[in-house]
Amino acid sequence: MANGEVPAGGSVPSSGIGEIAKREPLLRMVGLSKTFGAVRALTEVSFEVYAGEVVGLVGDNGAGKSTLVKTISGVGPADEGEIFVEGQPASISSPQAATRLGIETVYQDLALCDNLDVVSNLFLGHEEVSPFGALRETDMEKRGLEVLRILDVKIPSLRSLVASLSGGQRQSIAVAKTILRNAKVVLLDEPTAALGVAQTRQVLNLIKRLREQGLGVVVISHNMADVFEVADRVIVMRLGRRVGTFDVKNTTAERVIASITGAEFGGRSIEGASASSISGGNER
Repeated sequence: MANGEVPAGGSVPSSGIGEIAKREPLLRMVGLSKTFGAVRALTEVSFEVYAGEVVGLVGDNGAGKSTLVKTISGVGPADEGEIFVEGQPASISSPQAATRLGIETVYQDLALCDNLDVVSNLFLGHEEVSPFGALRETDMEKRGLEVLRILDVKIPSLRSLVASLSGGQRQSIAVAKTILRNAKVVLLDEPTAALGVAQTRQVLNLIKRLREQGLGVVVISHNMADVFEVADRVIVMRLGRRVGTFDVKNTTAERVIASITGAEFGGRSIEGASASSISGGNER
C-alpha cells in the first residue's frame, strides 16, 4: 500500500512493523458502534494493538477518539461490536471489567491525590494488608521501587508528596500504577499536554520503556511530533470512523494531517485512499 498506509483489519505489512503482525493482537475490537440519542459517535470502528507496540490515535475534536477510549476502558460500552483480548472473546461493560482484562487508562487529570505520598498513590484502592488488617508498608515500598526502576522513573523519595513532583514525574507515577495492576494494554490520554520540554522528554522515554516491557500502548494526542517519535502505527479517526492507518516509518506527518482533515494530498484524496480502512477491506 502506498504512502505508508496499512490496512485497518489488523494485518501489518512485513516491510512496516514486521514480526508484530504475525502475533494475535493483545486487544482487537471489530465493528464498534456507539450512539447518543440521534448522534452516532462511532460507526463500525475496528481497532487493534499488539504486544510491544505503540499506536497513536489521532483525529480532530469530535472525531470519536474520546468515545473510542471510553469504550475500550469500559466507561461507555459500545452498542454494537465484538471485543477480543489475546484472541479470546471478551466483554468490557465497566472500568472494573477492563482492569480485570489488563486494560488500564491514564486520563489527562491523572487521578492522583496530591496530599498523599508516592507509595500511597501507587497502591490507592489496592493496598496490601496483613491478616490482621495492617498495611504492609515495607512490601508496598519494595514493589513500588521495583516498578519505578523498571520504568527508570527518578523521584526524590517514595515518601515524597505527589504535590511536590513535576508534571513528568506525576505522569510517571500514574503510569506506574497501571503496571502494578498487571496491565497488558495502557491507554494514555494526551500524556504530554501542558508539559515543558524536559518533562515531555521524560514521558516519551517512559512510553518507549512500556513498549520494551511488551505492553500494548495507545497514545491519544494532538501533538504530531510526539506521536511520530514514539508510535509504530498511527490510526486516524474522523467523524466517528476509522479513516486511515499509517506505518510511521513509511509516511509523513503531512499525510496523517491530510487524513485527519480529509484534505487533498499529492493530487489525490487521502479519504479515498483510506476507503479500505473504513470497511476493514484488503490492502490496496
